[in-house]
Amino acid sequence: MASAANSLRLCLRTCRQSPAIRPVARPALATYTLIQRRALSVTPARQADAEEEDEGDQSEPKRYHDPAQVIEDMLREPDLTAEQRDSLKQKLSQWQQMAEEDQQSFQALKRDIWASTAQIRFPQRAKKFSFWNEEEKDTDLITDEIGEDEFEEDDILSVGHAKLEEHREAREYARIAVWEMPLLSKLAKPFVPPTAEQPLRFRYTTFMGEEHPADRKVVVEFSPKDLKDLDEAQQLKLMKLAGPRYNPGKGLIKMSCDRFVHQAQNKRYLGDLVQKMITAAKDPTDMFEDVPLDTRHYQVKEKPKFPKEWRMTEQRRAELRKIREKALALDQAKNKRGALINGKEVIEQFLSSKPEAEAEPAMARRVGAPQRRGR
Repeated sequence: MASAANSLRLCLRTCRQSPAIRPVARPALATYTLIQRRALSVTPARQADAEEEDEGDQSEPKRYHDPAQVIEDMLREPDLTAEQRDSLKQKLSQWQQMAEEDQQSFQALKRDIWASTAQIRFPQRAKKFSFWNEEEKDTDLITDEIGEDEFEEDDILSVGHAKLEEHREAREYARIAVWEMPLLSKLAKPFVPPTAEQPLRFRYTTFMGEEHPADRKVVVEFSPKDLKDLDEAQQLKLMKLAGPRYNPGKGLIKMSCDRFVHQAQNKRYLGDLVQKMITAAKDPTDMFEDVPLDTRHYQVKEKPKFPKEWRMTEQRRAELRKIREKALALDQAKNKRGALINGKEVIEQFLSSKPEAEAEPAMARRVGAPQRRGR
């Protein structure tokens, strides 16, 4: 009993203590609210949530159905002057004299404005214990996504849907090939080979409508001999200026560009570069006569050719015919003497006369091997 009474006495003493004020760094004019402790209570006291108090104070503002109600409420105010009252009465009479169609159009406009600003006037507060704001509606989604993750055994799996999508895509391209592709023949144009005035050959890369970093690359090829306005010395100088981009085997200069975003920009850059090279080749101040044409970058790959001695000629055919006739005559002579051996008959005779294989003796058990004992 003494211990129980002592515990009760300590609890009462603790509850009677004055509440302690914790020093908190706040502005000088800030006030502190003292929390009075409750007697005979073991749970700590807490303040009411500010949000709950604010929710009780919220009330929807008064709605006016027409301007007449607004003006009548304003006329009830006692602080209005005589001029203000006269102007309000004048506006009220103007509204009452307005046509009914104009009043209805004004009411419709007011309803639209009220509906569009409802979310601004009464914003929805995020729930305190919400997880990723799942209760909010996503306006970007097409479906309702309610119960979509639940599989009710009434549909195929995602693998089956993917297979069906492949079939749909194949059927779509098949319809295009049958019905739409033949219509492109009306837009076909005859091929016109390039003339001598078009020595440049541009090559582009496309990935059939897909975006790829390599689709902006443009390659240009041209032969210095096709440039009729250059003489032999100028053509040789142009080859020297091209350096490793000149292919002496084909006699072509090949350059590429992909530094810009669009193909047209890269093509324009290559065209300007070729024009600068031609201008430099025509410059008579220095024709690079003391500089030889460097072709070390070009490696000739020798392709194996069929030897001329192995080619089939009429003389070689006659020789082979005589060798075959001589071998056939020897076989016929051996066959008449019975000296010609038939390999197939020899193999069959050997297999038929082969004795049966004796059974292999079983392996003798090792003598003296220790036997394994089980537990």
